[in-house]
Amino acid sequence: MLLRTVLRFSSGTRLLPFLIGFIVIALRDNLSEWVTPHYWLSVSGSASLALTFVGPACAGAAAWEGSRVRRARIFDQSTVRSPLAITFPLLLPVWAMGLIGMATALVVSATAAGVGIGTPNFGILAVEAVLLAANTLVGYLLGRLWAPVVAVPATLITSFLANAYPASWSILWIRHLVGGGLNDCCSLDQNLDMSAVQSAITFGAAVCLAAAVLIHHGKTIPALLIASVLATGGFALGAITAHGMGADPVTPRPASALICDHGRPRICLWPEMNHQAAMIRTEGRNAADRLQEAGVTVPATLTMADQPQRDEAKLAIDADTSANDVRIGVAAGLIPQSPTCAEKGEPYPAEVAYGPIGAWLSLTAGASPRTLTERVTPSELTLAQHVIKQSRKAQLSWYERNARAMQSCNVRPELGINGSTA
Repeated sequence: MLLRTVLRFSSGTRLLPFLIGFIVIALRDNLSEWVTPHYWLSVSGSASLALTFVGPACAGAAAWEGSRVRRARIFDQSTVRSPLAITFPLLLPVWAMGLIGMATALVVSATAAGVGIGTPNFGILAVEAVLLAANTLVGYLLGRLWAPVVAVPATLITSFLANAYPASWSILWIRHLVGGGLNDCCSLDQNLDMSAVQSAITFGAAVCLAAAVLIHHGKTIPALLIASVLATGGFALGAITAHGMGADPVTPRPASALICDHGRPRICLWPEMNHQAAMIRTEGRNAADRLQEAGVTVPATLTMADQPQRDEAKLAIDADTSANDVRIGVAAGLIPQSPTCAEKGEPYPAEVAYGPIGAWLSLTAGASPRTLTERVTPSELTLAQHVIKQSRKAQLSWYERNARAMQSCNVRPELGINGSTA
């Protein structure tokens, strides 16, 4: 059969406009709401959310194609070509429909993120291509078993459950077999954990091979055994690869990707911040100068790295930031870290000091009180505003006293300006 004939009559061709419309209209907000601006890796991860819907669309369309082959009794006749040679041209438009659907999701996410020249993450693209192929082949097999009135809805529902529900289970590693965690990747200081990619590709490829064996050899006992071994082995290898991973398939981004200047303090930014680098460095140093004038020690380096090193402080800003956000970000990196005992759930009386200390540092750095209203409670902001009206010596004493308390699990903070706990 000619390719143009296959394309003209394929269910994938007819379903494609509806799939694109669904992605653009129904999924647009989901694909763009949490994407990290200017970061191609986040764009790729965010677009993978559409896989939950595109995969079932491929499975349902392939089930229709399988039912058509079943009704025509093609494999009951003597054929020159092998079953795989007959099947793959029928399924190619369906798989292509899925790829175009995922490309549409990628464009939606990329538009929302405002990314510049770059490329998507090829690992995530490979996962999507393999899992779409797996959905397509399994859907075709189910279509070969049942009439279309049963095969198509049953396949759609089954595929949706298989693609969507693992992400809601408490067994975290199982979601990575179907790419269920990729849409949470990544913030600017994160990289993709390739174990999630390897797990999904291993499982998806095993399902594809198992389906190909059944297509070629039919429901013979050896074919069923080989397909079972392939699918089980792929599941096991994928599970081993993903075992121990958390819900989000991310790792810290290498600090070598940071772009640092030579000012004082030195400010290190991710490449995606280049469009705002001048403003960030100017406002960051102004904030650092104000804090140093108040007696607060500012490290030699302010960095956007996930894990600052010695003599570095975290510059806690997002990919799209304002001058006020930079001031608050500098201040946030100077808030004393809680001790290990607090992270273990032990009593930590100094926890109440985080809000007032953070608000005072932000105000001292030059942040507007209005911008802090959604970050701290009104009473914490009022306390910080009261403290900042005191003498420089009294403010520094208040800060140092409570900063020491925040680094211990058995010292109560003294938030009152005269040393009281109020």
